[in-house]
Amino acid sequence: MHLADRQAQDGSVARMSAGRWLLAFSLLPLLPGNAARGEVSATNRPWPGIEWFSETRVEPPNRLFVAIIDLTRPGLDLRVSPGGPDPDGDGPWQTTLMRPTDIAARDGLALVVNGDFFRVPAADDPVRTNTVLRAATWTAVSGPAASQGKTWSVSSRPVPCLVVSREGKAAFRTLAQPGPEDWEVVAGNTMLVRDGQALPAQNKVRHPRTAVGLDANATRLIVLVVDGRKPGVAVGMNYDELAAELIRLGCHEALNLDGGGSSLMAVRDTHGGYQILNAPTDGRERAVANALGIALHPSVSGAPASPDR
Repeated sequence: MHLADRQAQDGSVARMSAGRWLLAFSLLPLLPGNAARGEVSATNRPWPGIEWFSETRVEPPNRLFVAIIDLTRPGLDLRVSPGGPDPDGDGPWQTTLMRPTDIAARDGLALVVNGDFFRVPAADDPVRTNTVLRAATWTAVSGPAASQGKTWSVSSRPVPCLVVSREGKAAFRTLAQPGPEDWEVVAGNTMLVRDGQALPAQNKVRHPRTAVGLDANATRLIVLVVDGRKPGVAVGMNYDELAAELIRLGCHEALNLDGGGSSLMAVRDTHGGYQILNAPTDGRERAVANALGIALHPSVSGAPASPDR
């Protein structure tokens, strides 16, 4: 969602053996306190080091999509990918809007979600329609950003970020400008979980959400996308509900990324196309300023090509 959307809005999964993993989630609807959780899908393993599953809830109605990334897996990298080319050089705009699956196809990502909040020249649209969010629209992300060691956005104030070091270590840090060892950086607007505890949130409004978390050893990345704004199907979550889900999934730290109509999770299939797992509120994927994805080295069997930019 662009900046005007944000203003309107702001509004343990430790790795188990395959058998234990499937058993744990197949039993969720039967456990006390989970009577309203509805159905949990089988765990899908489309690429080495990547697993995903979905949950359908009843009370309240919701749809959740969860990806678990094994950061210890050789040949797997977290990537922060900008949209299109910088449209104005040294001017205030850094990139152009691009659909997440187009970003993923360009950069050879096996899994992709939307990234940071962003603004566009017509961000003061009084009714906040999607008409100004077409692909190729000039845009700038709200926080600091870096891709493959190149800083392409800085912030006027420190904000919480997911940072991947040159050595490939992931962590959450609050910063205004990536440092020389910060290889990949994507920003959010608020930390949801710290030291395994939910952080208090004033905003109680439910929306579609995208969030990322790390387990206590920072060896697993948990990505959560929640559908919303679909009465009777998916009402979305507020920050408290989102934090509770992330803790349930094993997050020791977690960050809220852009949400609303931008929330999207897609995975690449073996034929080179992309399956969009959730149901974006626009009825189609929204073009965004940047994306967070998983790149696999060519040495990984069947991995999509991941060209250097």
